[in-house]
Amino acid sequence: MKHSVKKYASLLIVSGLLAGLVTACANMASPSGGAYDFDPPKVVRTSPAINAINVKDGKVVIEFDENVVLVKPSEKIIITPPQKAFPIIQAVNRRVSVTLKDTLTENTTYTIDFTDAITDNNEGNAFENFSFSFSTGDYVDTLAVSGKVLTADNLEPVKGMYVGLHSNLSDTAFTHTKFLRISRTNDFGLFTIRGVAPGTYNIYALDDANRDYMYDNPGEAIAFMDATLEPSVTRDTRTDTTSFVIGDHEIDSIKTIEYTRFLPDDIVLRSFNSGFKRQYLQKYERTAKHIALYFGAPTPMPKIEFLNFDADNDWAILEKTAANDTLIYWLKDPKMTAIDTLSAKIFYMKTDSLNQSVPTTDTLKLIDRTRPKEKKKDNKKKEEEEEIPITFIDLKSDAASSWDVYKNITFEFNEPIIGKLEDKIKFEHLVDTTFVVSDFQILEDSLNPRKFTLKRKWEYGHEYRISIDSASIHSIYGIWNNKYEQKLKIKDADQYGSLAITLHGLQDSVPAFVQLLDKSDRPVRQARVIDNIAVFKNLTPDKYYARVVIDTNGNGKWDTGDYFKNLQPEMVYYFDKYWDVKANWEVEEDWTINDLPLDKQKPLEITKNKPQEKASKQKEMEQKDQKAQQQRQRANSTNNTQNTQTGVNRNR
Repeated sequence: MKHSVKKYASLLIVSGLLAGLVTACANMASPSGGAYDFDPPKVVRTSPAINAINVKDGKVVIEFDENVVLVKPSEKIIITPPQKAFPIIQAVNRRVSVTLKDTLTENTTYTIDFTDAITDNNEGNAFENFSFSFSTGDYVDTLAVSGKVLTADNLEPVKGMYVGLHSNLSDTAFTHTKFLRISRTNDFGLFTIRGVAPGTYNIYALDDANRDYMYDNPGEAIAFMDATLEPSVTRDTRTDTTSFVIGDHEIDSIKTIEYTRFLPDDIVLRSFNSGFKRQYLQKYERTAKHIALYFGAPTPMPKIEFLNFDADNDWAILEKTAANDTLIYWLKDPKMTAIDTLSAKIFYMKTDSLNQSVPTTDTLKLIDRTRPKEKKKDNKKKEEEEEIPITFIDLKSDAASSWDVYKNITFEFNEPIIGKLEDKIKFEHLVDTTFVVSDFQILEDSLNPRKFTLKRKWEYGHEYRISIDSASIHSIYGIWNNKYEQKLKIKDADQYGSLAITLHGLQDSVPAFVQLLDKSDRPVRQARVIDNIAVFKNLTPDKYYARVVIDTNGNGKWDTGDYFKNLQPEMVYYFDKYWDVKANWEVEEDWTINDLPLDKQKPLEITKNKPQEKASKQKEMEQKDQKAQQQRQRANSTNNTQNTQTGVNRNR
């Protein structure tokens, strides 16, 4: 039965290819702007034959009906089984040749997947999804599996990613063994792995930077399925529409076509990066006021031990990022800031050659290179008092005259300050015609001691005033502030719209949140799903898209996966339409998250990876040709004018 299925599928493939050879040849482009050729090259003959058996020579020659070129063959052409030495691939006129350098393995099906690397020489029409198979044994494995690779967090099609099969179902096959059969995603993220034998497989996707066809670098993006797959073949039908012209009328004809269907053909792999980064001290710097350490990845808190200064435990105010990959120590001791060069030992974790974190110690020489050099005073001005410019502490705030009712106000200083900020701010609310002191709340940022948030329950249409007296705020280095004042008016309620989304298909008791997205696919608002409903109030009138994140761990953000923990990235679903929210409108929507397949959900308008369609390519080429004709006409007109003027001058 195994051999009969393969033989039957092979005959069907050969018949399909022979049928394609008898179609009309493509029209060549007219140099004067005639009809363009938008058909790809067609195979005329091959050596050896397609699906040939008992092949002993590793050289393949394919002849086409027109001159062809190869586009990025080293990237796009995939050979299975994977080759140790990259083959010699050439295109000369109408012929493409592939010479395998590795010794052929007995009883093995070889597949050369050209993806879209072969194009015609004139318009660059790609011969897409073309593959060539032969066998060194008595039969050719002809099964195939296909699908699509999407980025897990935003469902973008992933192009140029390797997809491979392993018949070895152990977890270590992906990390220690080359793929058994491979393919590569095209511009749409689509892949087809051909030449597959019957059996049970694991399937993976791999952004294989070193092209060794295994997951040996935890920094590489990958995708994997929790379930195995078993390739199969069946007969199926599809409808096809063809057009023909009778007189002045174009008639559409719908035909039902029987074809061989290879299953599964709807695989969706969700690509992710585990977030692994090598831990190391990337760089460090010193100014008079702070020491900054920059690490290549999130790291546990390091320990610093000074060698030429006796520092106590309270020697600095720490500013850091959430992952501890950037640490800024604001020096508090004036004696410490006065030293040009501080010597210190730093104890931290570093990634070794086995990708393991190991304790490391470095000795650093922290030199203050920002310290100005002393200038020699002019004898005439020795006794004259030099005017010292006043320097104020820098205060930045996002407060503006027109303010949204849902926003908080942030303040950020360029240096840490002394004391509580709320004691320095005067906050007033306009009541009738008088500003009245009102209540507010100041929150200090948990990571950045220079940053603060002012919270207040704003009232629609009301006005407020924030003021800070000059010299009321001092930094830890004795610098004071300049006067600050900002008035703001909260927008009226009728300037906003609202949106309530009822979600269907969510798992009970599993947290989720919905993100509203702008036309660039960037989140602008986020709301938790409570009782299957996500509510967005006070929306600025605009066009909004949406995605829902199944927040498995309930931390309010999307989390990636980890192959070594058998952990898939959190699921993301997109709403396939958009909402045009208008002022003073209330929109209610029902959304069944799995109503469409995952690869059909993301709206095309916000999909970044949008390969050029054939129709748009045709339009672009026609416009280019039209522009070239106009330039030629202008050039001819100019030449004629010049010739006429030359003739007149000669007659004179």
